[in-house]
Amino acid sequence: MALRAAEWQKLPISLMELCINTTLRCGQSFRWRKSAEDEWSMVLHGRILSFRQDATYLYYRATFPSALPTPPHSNTPSIAPPIASDEDDTLALIQHYFNLEPNLAQLYEQWASADPNFKKRAPKFTGIRILRQDPWEALIGFICSSNNNISRISGMVHNLCKHYGPLIGHVDGEPYHDFPTPEALADPKVEAHLKELGFGYRAKYIAKTARIVAEEKGLHWLEDLCNPESPIFGKEPKPADELAEGGREGYRKAHEGLLALHGVGPKVADCVCLFGLGWSESVPVDTHVWQIAQRDYKFGKGKHSSLTAATYTAVANRFRQLWGKEAGWAHSVLFTADLKAFSERVVAKSEIKEEKVKVEKEPDGSETIETVTDVTVKRVKRIKTEDEPEHDVVQIVGDLRTRSKRRKAV
Repeated sequence: MALRAAEWQKLPISLMELCINTTLRCGQSFRWRKSAEDEWSMVLHGRILSFRQDATYLYYRATFPSALPTPPHSNTPSIAPPIASDEDDTLALIQHYFNLEPNLAQLYEQWASADPNFKKRAPKFTGIRILRQDPWEALIGFICSSNNNISRISGMVHNLCKHYGPLIGHVDGEPYHDFPTPEALADPKVEAHLKELGFGYRAKYIAKTARIVAEEKGLHWLEDLCNPESPIFGKEPKPADELAEGGREGYRKAHEGLLALHGVGPKVADCVCLFGLGWSESVPVDTHVWQIAQRDYKFGKGKHSSLTAATYTAVANRFRQLWGKEAGWAHSVLFTADLKAFSERVVAKSEIKEEKVKVEKEPDGSETIETVTDVTVKRVKRIKTEDEPEHDVVQIVGDLRTRSKRRKAV
């Protein structure tokens, strides 16, 4: 398919306000791919968007198909027609998708002033923003997340797009597809095919949920669950109701509605509310967040000794009490700070000193040389943050002394 690529544009923004290398890898969205060194690309609203970043600017480029996107074998209708150059809304789309309106530095200060633990852990992880994703994509992506890791979820979502999403074009020979529609995933053959692709029990959940949305409820039902302050791209925001202990009324209604779908439990529903529907007070509590709650917020004792439904609610309410309306955003910063992918990389190093201590002559004229080897074992934490170069922090683990003998012929 022929493509027409716009020139690289730049948007002034600091790493304190947006860091794409963290935001795009922390488990919110699963379609971003490295298209070049320090460059990320994905299909969004019928175009391929590419980004790279330095300390001062976010660089972006949109690549449009010059013909209609190619549907997959299921003959799914295209998600979006080509956009004429005089109708290019890419900048507005980027500002919407990256949720650039809130001042993130001020939010970090607000959360840090309310929570010493946030103040301690967050400074190395600036620029994490909650993406404003398509509700349908967020729903299916987080159904895939059940008992899964980010790498494997990304592989599943890539396969969904590859087999059922419209082909938009190629970047350096790599095909880029848009996300499949509910109709594409509602096809009767989808479930069996997804099982062949390794989706396991999630295949049934995806197929059934797709049929409910495609044939019964419609995408408008899902979009109507969005926070009116944070609607889908192209709609004007409206005021929402006031925050209560368990979240705003609209959030509670959206959460309850999502639970009626196949493969959607409380955690998946909260992920969809936060990352797809714009309810920033939504706090997904998985086992990882439960560990953070135990370690840093004194959960894990008494009536909250295990992660039950009541404890799930108590953890989420505690975070909303601490951080306010953007509790889900603050929680995502701490979640990212705890991810292994971003943790300090630990490597072992050793320093070896060998010293001759004794030489003996043998009757046959050979020599026996006894040596002592001192091994100092060190643990090195290799740390790199966005605003400073990689450096090592060395901890001495222990010393080991060994003796060995070898015979040297004369």
